[in-house]
Amino acid sequence: MTAASVVAVEALVMLGLAVAELASTEGGRLLLGLTTTLFFLLYGVLLLVCAWLVVRGVGWTRGPILLAQLIQLGIAWSIRDVVGAGVLVVLVVVSAVVLAGMLHPASLQFLLLDADDGEEPDRAG
Repeated sequence: MTAASVVAVEALVMLGLAVAELASTEGGRLLLGLTTTLFFLLYGVLLLVCAWLVVRGVGWTRGPILLAQLIQLGIAWSIRDVVGAGVLVVLVVVSAVVLAGMLHPASLQFLLLDADDGEEPDRAG
């Protein structure tokens, strides 16, 4: 599943940002650096777990993944004047790919229970 792979990459970037933030934390901004590191770490772990579980067909993971992409689109919009066009395009394209993948009818069928018979859909394909 392409969307899950892209989310896993996003998670790894968040974990990398956590390491970078921790490495750059100094005494004058220790508390800010530690809380930012913790945020990136938890965000990255959550995305990584959701990416892994969505491949396994766990439906609730759709919500956090979709929310993360909407947050990313909001961040892209708010920093549009600060960063270069390349960063903006990457953020928007990555979010669009994940949103399209997670909202595709085949993904929805894979993740949601069949309402007619209460059984899980076939996960063989």
